Amino acid sequence: MGIEVNGVIGLLILIADIWAIVNIMSASVSVGSKVLWILIVLLLPVVGLLIWLFAGPRAT
Repeated sequence: MGIEVNGVIGLLILIADIWAIVNIMSASVSVGSKVLWILIVLLLPVVGLLIWLFAGPRAT
């Protein structure tokens, strides 16, 4: 059962990261900021997502 739970958690994190990247791409900030935020989310999937939620650019 542990493998299935880990798979579901991993899938949820992947979906949340994709959602964050889509929102970052639609934000009205510079291309450099977008690239930096996307790299943070990709390199640190959970921590990067949490940082983006609290401090990242928002789509307007």
